[in-house]
Amino acid sequence: MKRLFYFILLIAGFSSIHSCKDLTDEEGNPLLDLNDNTGLIGPRALSREVTDFGLIAQYEYNGLLLSKVITEKASIKNIEWSGNNISKITFKGFLDLDSDGTIDTDSVSYTQQYTYGNLGKLTMISENRTVYRKAAPVPPSTVPGPYAVFAKTKALYKLTYSSTTAKLTSIVMQRGNDITPFDYTDYTKATYTYLGDNVSSVTKEVGKLTGSVFEPADQKYAFDFSSYDSQISGYTLLPFGYAVSVLISTDINDDRSLMLSPNSPRRVSVTDMMEPVPTPIVVSTNYKYDPQTYMTQGFGINYFYKPL
Repeated sequence: MKRLFYFILLIAGFSSIHSCKDLTDEEGNPLLDLNDNTGLIGPRALSREVTDFGLIAQYEYNGLLLSKVITEKASIKNIEWSGNNISKITFKGFLDLDSDGTIDTDSVSYTQQYTYGNLGKLTMISENRTVYRKAAPVPPSTVPGPYAVFAKTKALYKLTYSSTTAKLTSIVMQRGNDITPFDYTDYTKATYTYLGDNVSSVTKEVGKLTGSVFEPADQKYAFDFSSYDSQISGYTLLPFGYAVSVLISTDINDDRSLMLSPNSPRRVSVTDMMEPVPTPIVVSTNYKYDPQTYMTQGFGINYFYKPL
């Protein structure tokens, strides 16, 4: 339930935002102002997501291709390409691994390799991840020791698509400790449904693997997205593979599934399905848009763009 309470507190806190200063991109070019009477005209790229509390993400490009994303606590995600497809993503920084609403002090490093199938569809992601934790202080000192390896894991993500709509229908993850002999011991399953082109709901299951058997889920959540607008989501400017990397960065990050939709939901709910009486927690927003109908503010997040 911590994740659910965090989600609604996060949105409620962000929704109090009333302004954001003009910013420039990494090259000094002005970003899109939030003033309703101004805005970019012509091709653009999503440059930053910010709140009055700080930076969510800064997007950097090599020509037209997304090459680096800087997130909270100066975490860095580097993106490599093979032609028009993302081939590899590496991350070094900090994440909310336990989904309690606070970025962990543990340092995380991972490498993801991307595999494509028919028609260039992303079908599989293999990951090697290391988590580093500071050693406990040695008495009488109260200063923690240096970072040391806490856990090393291997994971495999398999993506499936609808045979009729070609839309993403599921992401199934299997993960195990990077030891010999190696076995997968944990899983997550995310299942997507749509209303038109937009994601309408996601169910997420988290549980244990026994051999090839998926044991009953220890955690199960439902994320619902509704009251979509007809304007343009800034996330449409990001590659699909990057959006997937955001969703799989932690076991439960499915409130970010709105990144898969071309429009923006005004209403989002999260439900812990393991509760005796599941009760959704619901939040809503009103978006602001620029003259080209790209969103500039919603759920308290301010979106900035730069010209291409």
